[in-house]
Amino acid sequence: MHATPSDPWREPPQLRGHHVTLEPLRLAHADGLRAATADGCLWELSYTSVPRPEDMDAYVEATLEQQAAGACLAFAVRDAAGGVVGTTRYYDLAPAVPRVQVGYTWYARGVQRTGLNTEAKLLLLAHAFEAMGCASVGLQTSHQNLASRRAIARIGAKQDGILRNHMRHRDGSLRDTVCFSIVDAEWPQAKANLQAMLARYGA
Repeated sequence: MHATPSDPWREPPQLRGHHVTLEPLRLAHADGLRAATADGCLWELSYTSVPRPEDMDAYVEATLEQQAAGACLAFAVRDAAGGVVGTTRYYDLAPAVPRVQVGYTWYARGVQRTGLNTEAKLLLLAHAFEAMGCASVGLQTSHQNLASRRAIARIGAKQDGILRNHMRHRDGSLRDTVCFSIVDAEWPQAKANLQAMLARYGA
């Protein structure tokens, strides 16, 4: 179920499925996100952007400032029981193309490799292509994040290339960024792939 905002390029929608609800990020989500990071000590992974628990308020505030400036549309992620288990966003918004990136995604370890992430990607991609009218949606990850690279490829996204020495990981090491995308003509097949994957989880 989608609650579509009046301007999908300025306001994040609420997107609801069987396993997951994506709702506009608010400062009130900081405590839940802090608890989510503790499930797996996610901030210890050098190739992710997960903040330390003590930095969570500043992380949410900075994200909301970016959103107010038109740079992203950010979500808190809730599981089927209603608990806050992570966050994700659209970023690099380019309505003139139109195009977005999906990323800055992280989840508590307990919900990783479950139907939650599959359904979250389905909801985000469906909204991007079907409500925002995107011609393409990009997904990027670190060359070190092999699980993420495999998951993106399984959807049916195509690898566009690798940006070498593109940025730095949290530990200061240089990161090669692996770039994938799905274009509008590929969306029906990618949607079918996601729906088939989701069916294995009973939805």
